[in-house]
This record gives sequence, structure tokens and C-alpha cells, in this order.
Amino acid sequence: MTQSSDHHVPDGLRTRGTVIVVPGRGETRATYARLGSRLAYDAYRVRVVDLPTADPAAVAPFLDALARRLSEAVDGIAAETSDGLPRPLVLVGSDLGAAGLAALLAGASPTAAWWPQAAVLAGLPGNGSRAGGRWEDELDIRTHCPTHRGVLTGDATVERGALADAVPQDLLDAAYASAAGIPHLLLVGDADPLADHDALARAAKTLPKARLTVVRGAHHDVLNDLQHRSVAAEIVTFLEALRNELIPAVAVETSTW
Repeated sequence: MTQSSDHHVPDGLRTRGTVIVVPGRGETRATYARLGSRLAYDAYRVRVVDLPTADPAAVAPFLDALARRLSEAVDGIAAETSDGLPRPLVLVGSDLGAAGLAALLAGASPTAAWWPQAAVLAGLPGNGSRAGGRWEDELDIRTHCPTHRGVLTGDATVERGALADAVPQDLLDAAYASAAGIPHLLLVGDADPLADHDALARAAKTLPKARLTVVRGAHHDVLNDLQHRSVAAEIVTFLEALRNELIPAVAVETSTW
């Protein structure tokens, strides 16, 4: 059984849905402890899974491994209560995790047990994008948040230099070609040197239901940069709108700023 990190809804609150998070290159489940805790506090059941160890260059086996990982996560959470899995189910991926989810959604059947009601793709890499250099250089590409830089540096299981290997082209081609009909939230930092902003804009137009959100000043680890509070709020807003046929609960009528 795959190990996972769980973040539970506080006692006394009704669970509003389930979120499964898939990390990116070099990251671990601990990378998303802050995000998971924050979403759980807003009454969403969160499970962070490991990125599959299968080689992503072999696209089909990698996606099969990812699908099995999602199925394990869904089955495990569903078994916790007599009511089954709290829905909506939303898949969140970062970097390679985002590319894997997008490619999987492009070709899988909506009848799969893990098939979600929505997806959040954060820091989807551009074609051929990679980053070499020292650890400090990699940190600068990932995040300028001092707390998160400390988390990454202090985690002995984080794979330093993982961004030096580009995400395989075949996997990215499948990810960017996806036309999956579920709602998507695409998140990217405007200071992300690994992003292809034009390709993301095209992908947002290809997907039937998509919102592309650009985070000012954020770098590649857009879920864990200095703007992490605003990014988490954007995700919660998306989750809440999903529960209401994509109609936001709050709308600005007038403003002078």
C-alpha cells in the first residue's frame, strides 16, 4: 500500500469534499503539509500521495502507476466512513504531478473510480524546461518564501537537482492536448522560468471548462511561494464554486481600487 499524508477536517465540521495532491519533481509529501492543513481547515479532506517512481519517459506505465495511486487514495478515504468518499473529488498536481494528471485525464475513462469532478494544475512545465546549477539556484527557481525554502532544505528526502531533468516531451504533449470536460483551475507564477505562458493560454482555451490564474511575482512552486495564502484562497474559491455549478459565492459589484 502506498504511503500518504492525511489532513483531516476539524471535529464538528461537515466534510465538503476530497482533495488528493500529487507532488512534482524532487518533492515529497511533506512539501504540501502547509497547503493540506489549510484546505483541511476549510473542511476539505486532503490526502497527499507520493509521485509514482515509474519513469515518466515511459508514458503509459507511468500513467498506469499514477492511476493506481489515485485509486488507492480514493478507496482508502472512501473506506473511512459508511457514507463513502466525500465529493466533489478534486485532484491537485504540481509540476510533474500536474503534467501526469493532465495526461491521465486526457485518455482515461470517466468511469474510473478515481475520476474527479475537477482538477487543479499548478506549475505545469513548458516543453524542454529544466533548471541546473547549485541548490540555492534551484531554490530561487522554486520559491522565494523563506519558510518553504527551509522546508525543502531541511527535508533529507527531497531530491536536489530534480529540476535538471526536463519532463518528457510525450507526457507534456498529452498533457497540453487534453480536452477533458471537467472544470480545471490552472495556476502559474508570472516569474516561473519553467513555464510556457503561451502554451498555458492555449491549453486554457482548449479545455471546455478552465480558468487560468496568474500569480504575480510567484515562481515555479506556485502553491508554496510567498503568495501561498492568496493561492490557497483561490483554490478554496474554486472548490466552493464547484459545489455551486461553478458560480462563485462572492462577486464584486463596485470598487474604487
